[in-house]
Amino acid sequence: MSETLTSSATFEDLIGTRQAKIGIVGLGYAGLPLAIAYAEAGFAVTGIDLNEERAADVREGRSYLVDVPAERYANLEGSITATSDYAIAAELDVITICVPTPLSKSRSPDLGYIVSAAESIAEHLRSGQLIVLQSTTHPGTTEEIVLPILERSGLKVGTDFFLGYAPERVDPANETYTMRNTPKLIAGVTPECRNRIELLYKQIVDELVPVSSTMVAETAKLHENTFRAINIGLANELALMCDKLGISAWEVIDAAATKPFGFLTHYPGPGLGGDCIPVVPHFLAWRLREYGYSAQIIDAAHEVNAHMPTHVLQKVSDALNAASKPIRGSRLLLLGLAYKPEVHDTRESPSLEVMRQLIGREGDVRYCDPWVGEIELDDVIHRSVEWSADEVREADCVVVLTPHRQFLEQPFWDQASMIVDTRNVVPDGPNVTRI
Repeated sequence: MSETLTSSATFEDLIGTRQAKIGIVGLGYAGLPLAIAYAEAGFAVTGIDLNEERAADVREGRSYLVDVPAERYANLEGSITATSDYAIAAELDVITICVPTPLSKSRSPDLGYIVSAAESIAEHLRSGQLIVLQSTTHPGTTEEIVLPILERSGLKVGTDFFLGYAPERVDPANETYTMRNTPKLIAGVTPECRNRIELLYKQIVDELVPVSSTMVAETAKLHENTFRAINIGLANELALMCDKLGISAWEVIDAAATKPFGFLTHYPGPGLGGDCIPVVPHFLAWRLREYGYSAQIIDAAHEVNAHMPTHVLQKVSDALNAASKPIRGSRLLLLGLAYKPEVHDTRESPSLEVMRQLIGREGDVRYCDPWVGEIELDDVIHRSVEWSADEVREADCVVVLTPHRQFLEQPFWDQASMIVDTRNVVPDGPNVTRI
């Protein structure tokens, strides 16, 4: 077991000499890249994940995330391991919680994973440990939920153990902005908590942004994603309006984007996807309802974004009708089920809702996605077809949902009899319809 830490000097020495033992709870899209970054910085890292298969993948250096290819394990020389047993928490000096925070059907945050992680850590909490919550969550979670759970151990924050919040800013497959060069928000329950978090993260992040409280950091993270959701909602509503006007939403947006100030470009699409943008604005709206406040813009943007798969369905139906074909029985090729290009992630992907609705109307639906080999939708397994001229040629309608690089670099658009393009990536033509 690591030596009990009581002074900031001792903690600083452990960090500086790379003797601190670091634990990451949750080895998903946020947790695993963080664990790898600390291991690459020279720390001994232990991942904790209740999914034993995932823990085994980490132990054996197998890749399951696009941002952590197998070659990143090659030079770590055993400095990273993983387990499903929380007992190891007692031996760690730092523990960062990176578990998911899904949305319930009623659009309220499900903090079950955070609570479970905090309770499991509390069973093994010891003096001197630093606990950092990184999961996206509603304002107040760190101090109103996690802190009381940890203090049930009899230890006190700021003197016996240290606690703070440092939200993730992960953008999978982004080759420009990485963990190293993306500014990191940090906050502590006490000044000493924040000092220790700053010392920890400066080892792997170039620019840290300390804020005054954990609630500020929690709310800032939600605002970042809400900003995106609302602006995409505006772009999607513009697409709906331009469809009525008979003009191109993309031409309108590109024309507006020539203004050199006061405008930030967002484009329409088939809806919102991923575990953040479609989800976390509701955390903020849910929390504010407790204060008697209705977040009207958030709710309005959600309604527009949630409607987009139905709009895509209507565009497919209209295009088929123009060729005297119904959806029922027509062969429909969906391009891309991942929520964004060059990732495996299908969480909240609007492509799935488009697929569901087309199947519900008895279309002969198949999909192609080089990153998603198979998908279970409503208890049925669907497998990707190959990207080929034959598949495109044999489809009554090709629906472009996620513009993976393979589709753009090896286009077969000239083989398609009909295309519905939700991403504005297909050249203009008589057989091309845009949303």
